[in-house]
Amino acid sequence: MKEDKRLKRRVRNSYIVSTVSMALVLFLLGSVGYLMTAAMRVARTLQESVTVTVELSNEADSVRRSEIERRLSNDELVREIEFSSKEAKLNDAEFRHMFEQEIEEVLGENPLNDSFEVHLSAESADSLRLDAFMAKVGSMRGVERVSCPVPMIRRMHATVNSIQLVLAVFAAALLVISLILLNNTIRLSIYSKRYLINTMKLVGATKGFIMRPFLVSSVWQGVAAGAGASVLFGIALYGLNEAMPELTSMAVLAKAAIVVGSMMLGGVLLSVLFTASAVNRFVNMKTEKIHLY
Repeated sequence: MKEDKRLKRRVRNSYIVSTVSMALVLFLLGSVGYLMTAAMRVARTLQESVTVTVELSNEADSVRRSEIERRLSNDELVREIEFSSKEAKLNDAEFRHMFEQEIEEVLGENPLNDSFEVHLSAESADSLRLDAFMAKVGSMRGVERVSCPVPMIRRMHATVNSIQLVLAVFAAALLVISLILLNNTIRLSIYSKRYLINTMKLVGATKGFIMRPFLVSSVWQGVAAGAGASVLFGIALYGLNEAMPELTSMAVLAKAAIVVGSMMLGGVLLSVLFTASAVNRFVNMKTEKIHLY
């Protein structure tokens, strides 16, 4: 009787340990995935901060200006266009602050040009496409000058791409390590029941009959692990939101919900997959070798 109680306690403890281990691994994967998504969003925001100033010549009339704006809008690299008239520029307080007296008194006329502030999309990270865009815009009739801090933009894109590569490699390595840990954890849990599996096989039980209770148990274990990981993730996200309230936006909350759903689904799928693999291994193992594993 005592031996049976001790065996049940060991099996129960093994089940709890494997469930907690799965929950922690899923929480780690979900948190890294969420942070990766946030990092990619920040990187895209940086890449979309590129602005090209297209200055128009004084001879460009309203028709020519509209034509230039249309051609710019149709370019796939352009995300947004803002028009700035030379009168608005001249009346800008920061611009006038640079001069000790009225600029009209010095030059006699407004030296500025009408211009378009062209905000580019993240595709501008391609240097060849950016150079081609600059050349095309500069050749348009009515455009006097195209200015853009190209060296700084290239350095920014190179830095962002390097960071994205490092994050991708880190996430891939973490995923592989986590899958290995999950596999070993579940296999050790099944290992404690290898003699039961062998006994069922010896009395003539089919593979499907042997695997069924293990798979049902693995589904509930995956649900429990996913729920535990979701609770930990929710607590971590709440603490992060307390420090950074801007993270409570609907877009961020939607991504958090996707992460929670992925942890729940991933917990069930991984638990079932690794359990089926481990049970199948012991079912196919010869009786004389079961104690050698």
